Amino acid sequence: MQSRFRSDRRLTVRMTVTMFLLGLLYVAFIAALIALLKSWVLVVVIAALVIGAQYWFSDRIALYAMHGRIVEREEYPQLHGVVDRLCAVADMPKPLVAVSNMDMPNAFATGRNPDHAVLCVTSGLLRRLEPDELEGVLAHELSHVAHKDVAVITLASFLGVIAGLVVRFAFYSELFGRGRKDQNTIVVFGAVMGISALVYAISFLLIRALSRYRELAADRAAAHLTGRPSALASALTKVSGDIARIPTRDLRTAQAFNAFYFTPAFGAEPGISRYFSTHPTLEQRLEQLGRISAELGEAATPGKAV
Repeated sequence: MQSRFRSDRRLTVRMTVTMFLLGLLYVAFIAALIALLKSWVLVVVIAALVIGAQYWFSDRIALYAMHGRIVEREEYPQLHGVVDRLCAVADMPKPLVAVSNMDMPNAFATGRNPDHAVLCVTSGLLRRLEPDELEGVLAHELSHVAHKDVAVITLASFLGVIAGLVVRFAFYSELFGRGRKDQNTIVVFGAVMGISALVYAISFLLIRALSRYRELAADRAAAHLTGRPSALASALTKVSGDIARIPTRDLRTAQAFNAFYFTPAFGAEPGISRYFSTHPTLEQRLEQLGRISAELGEAATPGKAV
């Protein structure tokens, strides 16, 4: 079913190209590992299990990692009410609604498709945002689900786990199984490590380039759906400022999931690392929302789908 979120052909093209390139990369990766480890069955089984588990259980994994739980309407009637209204306006299935008992203000969506999605917000976000700001954030996350980029980024982000698992297997089975003095073992181990590092580096850059664009696309879609880009801009400013005041040590666990968040869990502006970030800068996002606000003007009707 096609939702009323504004379609973004450039996002679709980027997702297609990224997945195609990652697919080629990992086919080459698996082929190289088969040649090195002499066990194609094991390599293929590990790859299939990891990708399959991530595809089918990504929502549960993310919720567990972020201490989130599914909540019913009786517990959070206002939150459910906002999600209900946005889904009705967007003409899309309502995802499961979850809350994470974290003070860090943030939100994320996960799931393999719009019919199997979870929208999670932190208790810190609910405490800090006004109703129209919360609506903007939730619309942003719902657009990820509607555009299906949440499924793409989920699958792409965790493909690197394969490399880590294979490296561990190579280390224990080859290095310890055949002895430390076996020169062939050292060569195989070094080759596996080198190929894994290369695969990770290329996938790292591809995924982050897609992630930065998809965040801008979600901001655009949310602004047009709600008709209130200024509310989303206000939420962005408030959340980014509050996260910057949270001690860095408290953000370290959350940073592993930055690709899924509404705004990244950085304690301060990341400096040169912004070029490798999962999100565009706050200035870029606010500038885009400012342009949309000027385009829509004061006549824009809240909740109007475009």
